[in-house]
Formats: sequence, C-alpha cells, structure tokens
Amino acid sequence: MGNIKAELVKKLREKSGVGMMDCKEALVESNGDMEKAEKILREKGLAKASKKSLRPTKEGIIDSYIHIGSKIGVLVEINCETDFVARNKMFKEFVHNVALHIAASAPTYVLVEDVPDEVIRKEKDIYKKQALNEGKPENILDRIAEGKLKKFYVENCLLEQPYVKDNDITVGELVKQNIAKIGENIVIKRFTIYVLGEEG
Repeated sequence: MGNIKAELVKKLREKSGVGMMDCKEALVESNGDMEKAEKILREKGLAKASKKSLRPTKEGIIDSYIHIGSKIGVLVEINCETDFVARNKMFKEFVHNVALHIAASAPTYVLVEDVPDEVIRKEKDIYKKQALNEGKPENILDRIAEGKLKKFYVENCLLEQPYVKDNDITVGELVKQNIAKIGENIVIKRFTIYVLGEEG
C-alpha cells in the first residue's frame, strides 16, 4: 500500500512529532493502520534513541515550576542538540513536566552516578546495622544492603523515579521516549528545589 494519503502522514506526524518520511514508511508498513504505525515508530525510535544518547547537547532551556500555594519552586536545565528543538513546543512541554515531577518527588540527584561514594558507604553501613539488629545472618548483609541501595536510588535519583504522570515508566524512560519523538539527544543537566523557609 504505497499510496498513503498525505493527510494521514500529516496526522501521524502531528501525533508523534516524527519526520514525514519516517511517518510515511510506518504507515506503508502498517497498511495505513494509524495505531500500528505509531507502535512501529515507537519501536524504531527507542532503538535510535539509544544511539542518539551519545551525541553532544549544547542547546536547551531552563524552566521553572512553582507549586500551588507558592511554597515549593523548581528550576531545571535540560539540554538538547539544536536551538530549533529548544524552541519546539513538545520539548518545552517535556521540560515543564520534568520540573513538575521534581517538585512532586523531590529527588536529590539526577543520576545514580551522581551519588557520592561517601553517601553510598554511609547508606550501606546503616542497612547492614539494621539487618544485624533484625537478626539477619552476617553472610547475607552485603546482599541486603545492595537491595536496599536500589530502593535508595529510586527514591533519590531523578532518572530512576517512577514518573508522576505515569507510574508505569521511570523519568529515564520518559527521556528516551522524548529522544525518540523529537529525534535529538536530550540530557537533564541539573535542577534546584526551593522550599519556602528552608535554609539554602
């Protein structure tokens, strides 16, 4: 079915944010089935996203989110590859949603790799002592500590957290989905949370 109507291609492009040629190919592959075409684009896009995640990001935007009642505020910097994408509505919405998520979930770090070794050592010591106090045998203390450390990462590292608007995916997966949709590498660079009355 090579004779896909231009309106259908345009509609898929608007829904997915993917380029016209990719949309046309997906519609041809799905015999004009819009739902199947979207699925094809997602699968292809996520595979491409992994490759794109190595590309440099020199553009982007800083966005803010002020929670209702003006007691919590967030500033976040998210980078992309081009100024064109930085001005793109889809990218701006994504950045704002990340800022909203940060206000709701209060992470401490962006990545697992950002957690200082000293913090990891302290956490592990606490988990081991807790396990010992609970009567757990010494030979499994390291395994228990590693398991609890994973939970610590989910609670404290932005990319590991379940996304507030869709708990079925993490913020890291949300980033990959947007790399796939937008077609450029995206990096959450840094964020700051302001809580009214809290010392800096």
